[in-house]
Formats: sequence, structure tokens, C-alpha cells
Amino acid sequence: MRYKVILSYDGSSFAGWQVQPGTPTIQECLQKSLSTLLNESIIVTGAGRTDAKVNAIMYVAHFDSLSDNLDAGLLAYKLNAILPQEIKVHSVSEADSGFHARFDAVEREYTYFLHRKKDPFIRKYSWFCGYELDVGKMNEAASKLLGRHDFKCFQKIGSDNKTSICTVTKAVWESYSPSHVRIMGYPAEDGDYLMFTIKADRFLRNMVRAVVGTLIDVGRGKQDAQWIDELLQGGTRSDAGESVPGHALFLRGIKY
Repeated sequence: MRYKVILSYDGSSFAGWQVQPGTPTIQECLQKSLSTLLNESIIVTGAGRTDAKVNAIMYVAHFDSLSDNLDAGLLAYKLNAILPQEIKVHSVSEADSGFHARFDAVEREYTYFLHRKKDPFIRKYSWFCGYELDVGKMNEAASKLLGRHDFKCFQKIGSDNKTSICTVTKAVWESYSPSHVRIMGYPAEDGDYLMFTIKADRFLRNMVRAVVGTLIDVGRGKQDAQWIDELLQGGTRSDAGESVPGHALFLRGIKY
């Protein structure tokens, strides 16, 4: 019987989603917990690999079990009791035998958070970027990502994807106000906190972090918006900007 799991996780203590020898991962934790509770060897398939320290909200995975009469609600309860505090299972439910958490997904959405002034209360989930940034130019550059393109210039070297073609449907920078500013009156000005949201049918390894780093170069005035066109038309990973840290990145939605 196939089951679907919806979970959220704080990736700061993990080397990413996928099992890796000698280092903790989300997939490994979930597989070990399920195997213990179900008394059988369980392999979990996720909606996609997230990099080290990257976070996820409402992530989707599936697994197969020999049992066809699991109490899914009770299983979710027991999982939360033994999984580390960084991982929360929202639900476990029966799925069609052909459901695939990765290949059935038609859209994924990521958000990257940064703050432009030192802030001790947000540093765990936001990147401190103290440069002067032209957000208008960053959005002009981001708009050039929209549509179907070859994103190999933003892909981690050595990746084994069969194709680097992706279709991006949203790419935008916005200012926002975090809770400690809105609720507790922490002093801040408009534009101190920025978030970049990008939606696509699929993403390559390290793609979002590389895109953000590249757009930051545009915002700093190191490159102009037309640079994005040049990169998409034939650039390599070394031609694009540096990848930003993973701790400020959230996979925040998967559509099926």
C-alpha cells in the first residue's frame, strides 16, 4: 500500500533531504522512524532534493508498506513523538498506487529571505546582505527568468539531471515585515527585509541559491539586467553569480 506524507522541516541541522553516508539528512530520519514503527524496511521518496540547511514547509513524500490497514492518523502522531524537533509530520494518508511525490509534481515554489541591516532575531532563517541594493533592477533582471529556458548556468557542477530546461512562472523580489518588527516594535525601515519568490515546474540542484546570488550582483550594480539574457543564452555556472547560503531558503509549496 502506498502512503503520502506531508511534513515541514528546519534544515539547519541537516545535510539536505537525500540520504548521504555519515551525515544526518531528513530522508534518513524519516525512513528510520517509519521502519521502526512499522517493523519493516521503508524507503521514502521525496518531492525533490533540498540542499544542506534548506528548509521546507508542506513538503510531500511517499512510501510503500506491506500493511494495507495502517491507522494513518496514529502513525503521524507516533512519528512526531520520535522524530527530532526539527521535523514535523502534518499528515499521513493513503495514496493511489501510482502516486509519485517527485514525478507527479507540476509546480514548486521557493522563497529566499534576506535582511539588509544587522538583526539578531532573524539571522537563523534570513541572510544578512549589507550591500546597497537596487530592488527595481533586481526585479527587472528577475523578469527575464520567466518562461521556458535552459538554466544550466545556475546548476551545480556535476549534477546528473537529464535536462536543464525549466519553465519559470514567477520570479519577484518584495519587501516584507517580519513578526518581531510588526508585533514587538523592533526598529526597522521599509526595505530592510526582502524576500525573493520563484515558481517553476522543476528546479535544478542549487538553482535557486545561484539565481539569488546572480540577482544580488545586479542589485549591487556589478552587472546590468541584460546579463541574465546572456547567461540563459549560453552561460556556464562559472559565469553566473555565487550561490547564497542555504539557511535562508524555504521550499514553501508543491502543486500536483
